[in-house]
Amino acid sequence: MEINQELLLQKIQEAKKGSQSAFNYLLDKFWNDVYGFQLKKTQNEYEAEDITVQTFSKAFKRLETFDENYSFSTWLIAISKNIHVDILRKKNSQLRINTISESTDKVNTIVDETPSIEDKLITEQNLAQLLQDIKKLKPHYQEVLNLRFFQEKSYKEISESLGEPMNNVKVKLLRAKKLLSEIIEDRKS
Repeated sequence: MEINQELLLQKIQEAKKGSQSAFNYLLDKFWNDVYGFQLKKTQNEYEAEDITVQTFSKAFKRLETFDENYSFSTWLIAISKNIHVDILRKKNSQLRINTISESTDKVNTIVDETPSIEDKLITEQNLAQLLQDIKKLKPHYQEVLNLRFFQEKSYKEISESLGEPMNNVKVKLLRAKKLLSEIIEDRKS
């Protein structure tokens, strides 16, 4: 699919100014490229989708750094590739830590993994705080976060539930997560 370069550059400029329709355009045009790239890399639909969402989130947050002398698609793929590499490094690092601790552990012990009363209380307090933070968002953002993370629905299921195109759901979820993270950061500072 050939993309009109003038239109693309115009949409990038509009997105830099915060235009939601421009973000939708960019997400719609490049979602399949990034998702397809990650699906080949990960061989896992959920991971590919998660990395793709992270890619667009990071790209939209750092859109000012995009150099228009280069291909937007290539820029997105590079961001996606870096996110994937970071994830692999974290997994490998965790694997090495687990292997080292297992090999140095001479005593066989059975760990009681039942959460203590304190653990349950902390979890409940964190969840209560998260729910309070989510309630500070506009209702349509609350709804999309609830469907995705608490009801664990796929993008397709959310799209059908809300009667909205899937790309709108993706952008709305990206925006909701960004706004929620800002609320949490403001509360912490």
